[in-house]
Amino acid sequence: ILLTSSPQHDQLKFRLAGYPRKHNEGRVEVFYNGEWGSICDDDFTLSNAHVLCRHLGFVEALSWSHSAKYGAGTGKIWLDNVMCSGSEKSIEKCLSRGWGNSDCTHEEDAGVVCKDERLPGFLDSNIIESHFFLSARLFFPFLHRTEPTGCRLAWGWGGGGVLCAGASNNAGYRLCSKLTSYDLPAERAGGRGKGRERENERGKEREAEREKRKKRKNTIEGVRMKKERNKKERGRTNVDENRMEEIRLRPLSAAHAARMPVTEGVVEVKYKEGWSQICNIGWTIKNSRVICGMMGFPSEKITLKKPHSDHSMYKIHSVACTGNEAHLSTCTMEFSKNTSAPCIGGGPVVVSCVPGPQFAQGRGRKNKPNHVTKVRLKGGARAGEGRVEVLIGSEWGTVCDDLWNLLSASVVCRELGFGTAKEALTGARMGQGMGPIYMNEVQCLGDEKSLRKCPHKSITAKDCKHMEDVSVKCNIPYMGFEKAMRIVGGRTDYEGRVEVQVGSQWGTLCSDGWSTREAMVACGQLGLGYALHAITETWYWDSSNVTEMVMSGVKCRGDEMTLSDCQHHRVVSCKRAGPQFAAGIICSESASDMVLNAPLVERSVYIEDRPLHLLYCAAEENCLSKSAVGANWPYGHRRLLRFSSEIHNVGRADFRPRLGRHSWVWHECHRHYHSMDIFTNYDLLDLNGTKVADGHKASFCLEDTECHEGILKQYECANFGEQGITVGCWDTYRHDIDCQWIDITDVKPGNYILQVIINPNFEVAESDFTNNAMRCNCKYDGNRVWLHKCHLGDSYSEEAEKQFELYPGQLNNQIS
Repeated sequence: ILLTSSPQHDQLKFRLAGYPRKHNEGRVEVFYNGEWGSICDDDFTLSNAHVLCRHLGFVEALSWSHSAKYGAGTGKIWLDNVMCSGSEKSIEKCLSRGWGNSDCTHEEDAGVVCKDERLPGFLDSNIIESHFFLSARLFFPFLHRTEPTGCRLAWGWGGGGVLCAGASNNAGYRLCSKLTSYDLPAERAGGRGKGRERENERGKEREAEREKRKKRKNTIEGVRMKKERNKKERGRTNVDENRMEEIRLRPLSAAHAARMPVTEGVVEVKYKEGWSQICNIGWTIKNSRVICGMMGFPSEKITLKKPHSDHSMYKIHSVACTGNEAHLSTCTMEFSKNTSAPCIGGGPVVVSCVPGPQFAQGRGRKNKPNHVTKVRLKGGARAGEGRVEVLIGSEWGTVCDDLWNLLSASVVCRELGFGTAKEALTGARMGQGMGPIYMNEVQCLGDEKSLRKCPHKSITAKDCKHMEDVSVKCNIPYMGFEKAMRIVGGRTDYEGRVEVQVGSQWGTLCSDGWSTREAMVACGQLGLGYALHAITETWYWDSSNVTEMVMSGVKCRGDEMTLSDCQHHRVVSCKRAGPQFAAGIICSESASDMVLNAPLVERSVYIEDRPLHLLYCAAEENCLSKSAVGANWPYGHRRLLRFSSEIHNVGRADFRPRLGRHSWVWHECHRHYHSMDIFTNYDLLDLNGTKVADGHKASFCLEDTECHEGILKQYECANFGEQGITVGCWDTYRHDIDCQWIDITDVKPGNYILQVIINPNFEVAESDFTNNAMRCNCKYDGNRVWLHKCHLGDSYSEEAEKQFELYPGQLNNQIS
């Protein structure tokens, strides 16, 4: 056993692959020397799994698997007989036979199951996606016996549930390319129920086969057979002469190129040697549908246009798609054996696509699309990505991730006016929802007009939790938004002073009114994720090349695609026009998301008449109404509407106060620090929306009260500890602590609306601000109070929300 050689550390990459699996489990693959490969299970232990899980961004391993439980890989087997102690910083520090030195086959690929707890600061790159579809890194084999003009490829399902490309000309073998569970038809994918049972049966068969191989391993014949298999496998997996690297639409003319998005053009495919075109003989509208989906368009149209110049040689011929593929590489097609071949009687493929409402040419994007759908995306940093939510009845809910795949994700994307899905994510990778979970084991065919039309199962709470909510990333048209903005002067690529292009002039933005919502739009426009901070003073960044100020008065909702879509002054007007006051941003790939437990508020509400002599500290912190100043202290009382609140962080980053502890304010009366001036607003509104009473909760103790199973508490206020709320944890403010109330001493009996808003001033960045408000119908009869229909601000349909606002009041205390 040798110590592995030490490659450059930045050359090593790790990923999880295979099927069926969740985001924190799978076959381990390592990228070394420019090529992905697997690890053999010989001598594999849990200590090895710990090291690999840390490479993947998880805190530790829960278990490991042998005998290619997640399917056999392809390509190299990079490591064999790996032995780690568990404390190594890198797998290359463990003992092994050395890189590429293995006597294993891919039937012995090792897998791991990692604890679903991320290492702090680790960017989440391990999402379940189709590496095959997304990068189009498909290998088409050709033997010397193929016909001169090319090789007809037919796709089918090979052993172990992998997709195979087989030569139809008696070549005598098929080459298999790995796919994840998202690429498999429903009947081949695992999950809860029959799919998982079939996988268990296959696992038992592989285990029996493994034992047979172990018995043969030490025999001369066994060694000879193994060398033969390895030799054959190396000969079958190293052919990469027809790898697709990228697909694009080349505009038909300069006029077409000037209009964004480009909806019509010649289809070109990139290979090692450059760009090649596709012969249009036999091309169908179904093929165009696949191309348009990849380009970010929901549909296609027939076009008879031809390019001005024609290439006489083509690499791809006779493409035949069903129309539901997520990528051209999964369609049946012919490849020329040589670099290219003529397209006799035809020319290059030209497609014409129909953009979705958000990207239609000549239409303003300042207003949101007015088409009504019963599916939406929440919590994404950019257009076309987010957690999938569906509307059933009057309430929005989520979808569970069992059997979730690219076909189902593409139905969602097209329904919303985008192209096909480029990633289908599981495990609440875009944050957790809070409402009902409506659908599970969704198995779309790909041609459905709506996700609701796809076969699926209705579920119970036992089947799924919100930590299994699905998300998507859709293909969207290229708009060139990032070309009209840049950031300069920052310490990293994720921060800097914002500069925009207005006409032909580049310049800075006025920071008056610059807030997290404007910063969210700027980070999204640049493709840098979410806003971590909105900077209003940039004097500490390099200002040697500061330009003139060209935009002011920017005011965004937060969901616009560009800053130019937001409201702004026609003529620049800035109170602080110096370069040190230009607007800046710090972006991040992840963000928190705070939501209130609405049912807890509803069931914990009550009224208390509290003596004034117990309210001195509360008065000092402005937790009483203004009339309390003129009360006969310390005699008398105040009438308080009390309730408990439980604030969950369902995002992907910890919620931390904007100010560091050096800026926290000490309050002697309650003997605690305020890390935020106002963390939550409590308002009582009349039916016209007028505020009749209010309260606020300063974040004197942002901490992890409780967490979901397997998540460790990080924040505790005791002894001037760090304040915050960890992902997967919640902070509970009990009904009996100071300021957890609204002072309703001066409120008359009647029907009202109780409104609670978290992070009301947008001080801390979140992935979604629309779910920060909770509202309830409230009846107060002068002695008692009832709350009902408590819900998050975005959880009802528009019609149900209108009905809520038209609430006529209760005639009695019977809530129906």
